[in-house]
Amino acid sequence: MQLKIMPKKKHFSAGRVPLILFLCQMISALDVPLDSKLLGDLVQPPTITQQSPKDYIIDPRENIVIQCEAKGKPPPSFSWTRNGTHFDIDKDPLVTMKPGSGTLIINIMSEGKAETYEGVYQCTARNERGAAISNNIVVRPSRSPLWTKERLEPITLHNGQSLVLPCRPPIGLPPAIIFWMDNSFQRLPQSERVSQGLNGDLYFSNVLPEDTREDYICYARFNHTQTIQQKQPISLKVISVDELNDTIAANLSDTEFYGAKPGKERPPTFLTPQGTESRKEELRGNVLSLECIAEGLPTPIIYWIKEDGTLPVNRTFYQNFKKTLQITQVSEADSGNYQCIAKNTLGAVHHTISVTVKAAPYWISAPQNLVLSPGENGTLICRANGNPKPRIGWLTNGVPVEIAPDDPSRKIDGDTIIFSNVQERSSAVYQCNASNEYGYLLANAFVNVLAEPPRILTSANILYQVIANRPALLDCAFFGSPLPTIEWFKGTKGSALHEDIYVLHDNGTLEIPVAQKDSTGTYTCVARNKLGMAKNEVHLEIKDPTRIIKQPEYAVVQRGSKVSFECKVKHDDTLIPTIMWLKDNGELPNDERFSIGKDHLVVTDVSDDDGGMYTCAANTTLDSVSASAVLRVVAPTPTPAPIYDVPNPPFDLELTNQLDKGVQLTWTPGDDNNSPITKFIIEYEDAMHEAGIWHHQAEVSGTQTTAQLTLSPYVNYSFRVMAENSIGRSVPSEASEQYLTKAAEPDQNPTAVEGLGTEPDNLVITWKPLNGFESNGPGLQYKVSWRQKDGDDEWTSVVVANVSKYIVSGTPTFVPYLIKVQALNDVGFAPEPAAVMGHSGEDLPMVAPGNVRVNVVNSTLAEVHWDPVPLKSVRGHLQGYRIYYWKAQSSSKRNRRHIEKKILTFQGNKTHGMLPGLQPYSHYVLNVRVVNGKGEGPASTDRGFHTPEGVPSAPSSLKIVNPTLDSLTLEWDPPSHPNGVLTEYTLRYQPINSTHELGPLVDLKIPANKTRWTLNHLNFSTRYKFYFYAQTSVGSGSQITEEAITTVDEAGILPPDVGAGKAMASRQVDIATQGWFIGLMCAVALLILILLIVCFIRRNKGGKYPVKEKEDAHADPEIQPMKEDDGTFGEYSDAEDHKPLKKGSRTPSDRTVKKEDSDDSLVDYGEGVNGQFNEDGSFIGQYSGKKEKEPAEGNESSEAPSPVNAMNSFV
Repeated sequence: MQLKIMPKKKHFSAGRVPLILFLCQMISALDVPLDSKLLGDLVQPPTITQQSPKDYIIDPRENIVIQCEAKGKPPPSFSWTRNGTHFDIDKDPLVTMKPGSGTLIINIMSEGKAETYEGVYQCTARNERGAAISNNIVVRPSRSPLWTKERLEPITLHNGQSLVLPCRPPIGLPPAIIFWMDNSFQRLPQSERVSQGLNGDLYFSNVLPEDTREDYICYARFNHTQTIQQKQPISLKVISVDELNDTIAANLSDTEFYGAKPGKERPPTFLTPQGTESRKEELRGNVLSLECIAEGLPTPIIYWIKEDGTLPVNRTFYQNFKKTLQITQVSEADSGNYQCIAKNTLGAVHHTISVTVKAAPYWISAPQNLVLSPGENGTLICRANGNPKPRIGWLTNGVPVEIAPDDPSRKIDGDTIIFSNVQERSSAVYQCNASNEYGYLLANAFVNVLAEPPRILTSANILYQVIANRPALLDCAFFGSPLPTIEWFKGTKGSALHEDIYVLHDNGTLEIPVAQKDSTGTYTCVARNKLGMAKNEVHLEIKDPTRIIKQPEYAVVQRGSKVSFECKVKHDDTLIPTIMWLKDNGELPNDERFSIGKDHLVVTDVSDDDGGMYTCAANTTLDSVSASAVLRVVAPTPTPAPIYDVPNPPFDLELTNQLDKGVQLTWTPGDDNNSPITKFIIEYEDAMHEAGIWHHQAEVSGTQTTAQLTLSPYVNYSFRVMAENSIGRSVPSEASEQYLTKAAEPDQNPTAVEGLGTEPDNLVITWKPLNGFESNGPGLQYKVSWRQKDGDDEWTSVVVANVSKYIVSGTPTFVPYLIKVQALNDVGFAPEPAAVMGHSGEDLPMVAPGNVRVNVVNSTLAEVHWDPVPLKSVRGHLQGYRIYYWKAQSSSKRNRRHIEKKILTFQGNKTHGMLPGLQPYSHYVLNVRVVNGKGEGPASTDRGFHTPEGVPSAPSSLKIVNPTLDSLTLEWDPPSHPNGVLTEYTLRYQPINSTHELGPLVDLKIPANKTRWTLNHLNFSTRYKFYFYAQTSVGSGSQITEEAITTVDEAGILPPDVGAGKAMASRQVDIATQGWFIGLMCAVALLILILLIVCFIRRNKGGKYPVKEKEDAHADPEIQPMKEDDGTFGEYSDAEDHKPLKKGSRTPSDRTVKKEDSDDSLVDYGEGVNGQFNEDGSFIGQYSGKKEKEPAEGNESSEAPSPVNAMNSFV
């Protein structure tokens, strides 16, 4: 049964904005749409679309443009009246009409005056279907007259008196805007004491000396002409108490001076309005402005009340320091008595203003256009209100209906025109005029009689995309006369859509209040009337909503630390979201400390200014979501530090709105313990399947105390809630009451379905079974189905109990199978599962790899090649090839001994591989086998190969035995891995002195058959380092090192084969370690110190010392000054005595050191190294006899013993 959708009135909530936009077509559906499809053959009476305002003030310096635009079919023609009579624009060369329009352009820029064209204009738009008229447009030029010349006397007042400075601006059009400024065009400051009234006058409640000035100027600004007129400046002088006393002092006695107060204090009185009562009349919809300005000392304060009610809250405003009360959008309800009260410390005064609100006409129901078909009935209703009540008058085509041609289908009843049995000649434009003494309203409404079959104006095949669970609105704009009925169908063969599920609107729009995934499809709109039928198809797609699955969380961080906000978004795969981060609903600061990742915002080095609300907004072309979190920045070390703790657990858990698959959980939060709760965690227990085990159910923000939970079938639920803050998570709440959901068929199938044979003739099908929670009902079983992949066999199925494995026997070896495992319970089957591929059991490979070849790369590496086996012979999954190899014979010893086999496996279908880590100079044997999941196939024929010689390993050991004074004996074991034929050994050694410095290196070759060697002629008591390695024909092997020391001659007797020079060196090293030598050296040092002290005392006592006679006669005169009288050598001055004695110097006065003078020099020992003392006191360096000039260090005698002389004498 089809449901005919007849037009009916619908009511919509204010919140459904998109719906309102569609329903706006309900009005235009009564009109004839000017669609391109209809313009060719539909007629329509004229409609005024644009006109100038009723009170039209023009700028006299510009051309006059009076607008009048209209639409209609055929396009209307235009005419004008001026002051009630026809305005013939053809006779006035300055007036033109805009082409295709009724707009007048009056060119007064070239000639003419604006005043000439003042008047009341009205436009008429006419075509064959009727005439529409505009409002009466009163055209007046703006005026900005000058101020009348007047002489203004200076004003002199005593301190504290009141004052009103009049402005009285010239009357302009429109009225001027008044303000007071000085000569510098700076606005004069205003306050509770000084303010400007609504009439433009400047009021002083009391004057002060600082009010004295000569440039109080009132300005009038005329915005229409952008001109400002200026009044003559007013001069004001305020006489202070001191000035007044000085004036009185000159004429009166001291007893008649004014007191200390600036003026006489007085209670308030009103400057405006006068008296105690006044009246005010205002029109509905305007702004009501009431003003009270009072004078007094101290300055009064103004208060406002309404005597018989309260002031409207959202429409009341105060201006001018509360001296002006303004009420916007005033209505008749605002009539009444308003009282202003002026109060200071000496008293109060009040004034009552009686307000009456009148109203120009306003619409209650303006007439609407009518489109009727022949023989139909209709009404035009024109209802208006006002104060006083407006009069309603009707016109037809611009002519009063009383004198218009009679129409038998028309009947006028006050504010209503009733049409019955209309005919095409009944088409006309009617005007309703509602007027009273405060204004008028004029509305055009046409009656258009048409006979048209239905037409659908919405484009065909429009694709609508809507987010799931939101309203979907499918448009079907239509036209027809009579008005067509609309039906909607889904799919190609669907029945008409009914209003119990869908909402069908008068404008043809189909609304799906809650669109679901199954709402996707093609919808057909059908329009019918008695003249025909039309239809149109549109398409609907439902998209998944964009959701923020991980919201940013409230954070409290310390100043200077880092904070991260997370925002993970889930969206429909076909929609691309744009993620934007906001701070306090504005853009993020342009600061490199803010970094945005894929799903998070990170702020480093947090400052106090970073605190606020951070919002993550995700937008797609169809929807948008956002989530916010507050960041609170705290000091690193708050004082006193608040005590934070995890929250107390929630309590009073309650389950409501219990449905088959959902329930609402409500709770009461516990105390947050000084750290705001950031989220609540909801867990559930399944008492039927897993009693005592709690699972995560949901998380909600810390501001929520209610959660709508989605449940699974056949589960006995209990819930508990935990609260979490920045410190941690609370203990769980008490469990809620239990709630058992109804059973349903499984909504999922087992996972991890596999088919692998364990024997060559079986197929083992395994799966991960559903748990009790996923079973959705009692009697869980599985339907197992299988068939060969490459055959034409039908599916074989078996239903098994709640197990995880089924074995199919009698299968061919390693054949691919398609497998399905479907869950079912007592309620029904799960959705049809997807098929997966498996294989029956494997068997061992049958064929060995052939053509095995070995390529020896070097002494430790070989490359093996083989031919692959046929894949059919593998009889299973090819896992790779495996090489077995072992060392069969050593080429150096020519003896055979079997060692453990080694295995290398190469994955996949490889045909070669490398064998690393081989033993050089060895014989190896190998074979190759193919490997599948079952195991290895037969081995290939053994293949042998030799590895070449390599370098040997280090000798196995090295020992130093039998040390003597000048010899050491070395013993060693050959290398454990000679890796070839040893040719010789190499021994390298070098001495090491007491400072760990290495001496010269000595190389020695030793035959390969030796394992012992003695070194002779070594230094005694000397450490040696040895480097020892073996060699083959390939090269040298790794070395082994060792250190040893020759023995010491305790008696000081040298062996006979040691030379004299070497004995001296050995004795020197030996003496340095003796105790008697160290004691002797200490005594010598003490003696030298005593001699230095004696020399110093002698030199200080004598003041001067004689010069040595052996000094060279040609010595430097600067060092040896001559006496001026006899030319003989003088003595050194005391001025040189302060120079320090150079340590170790033995240079005589002639600046030379001769070799023959150095009888004790160590140069004779031939050691020739730089002179220095060792740490143990032994002298091991050079004492040079080379002549060398040095600067004089002092004036000491050559006979005085020096430290070096003493040391050399000892040696």
